[in-house]
Amino acid sequence: MQDSSLTIRPATPADDEQIALHFYQMWLDNQVPAEQIRPDWQAVTLAFLATARDQLGYQGYIASLDEDIVGSVGCQVFSGLYPFLISQDQRHYGYIWGVYVEAAYRRQGFGRQLTEVAVEYLRLQHCTHAILHASPWGKPVYEQIGFTPSNEMRLEL
Repeated sequence: MQDSSLTIRPATPADDEQIALHFYQMWLDNQVPAEQIRPDWQAVTLAFLATARDQLGYQGYIASLDEDIVGSVGCQVFSGLYPFLISQDQRHYGYIWGVYVEAAYRRQGFGRQLTEVAVEYLRLQHCTHAILHASPWGKPVYEQIGFTPSNEMRLEL
């Protein structure tokens, strides 16, 4: 059941510490042991946000219920892993990352709403596709929105 008092607003640089904390907590919630996370995680995330905002059209969003921040999401133009030779009107990817909802507020549709806001932002940036990597818990939410389930080929070295 969704609470009508949920608000989602664009994040500002003043929200970056909250977004960084949510990103850190997301990794912990996905069973990554704290000792495997860099001790400078906050500085690394804050530097990334500043660069992504400046160079990749990054936009974060904050979800609040009354006065409490309950979640966040980030999205940006995907910068690619290799040179993009295909014209932008055919292949201009957006990337959604860091979808996070505080544990007490999960299973109420807030993650879906955050993702939908990020998708709309990427549409306005003329992206042709939105990409994200889903946790096992998020995958059903993204499939309901219309994301195609896919597999990433990986070889452990």
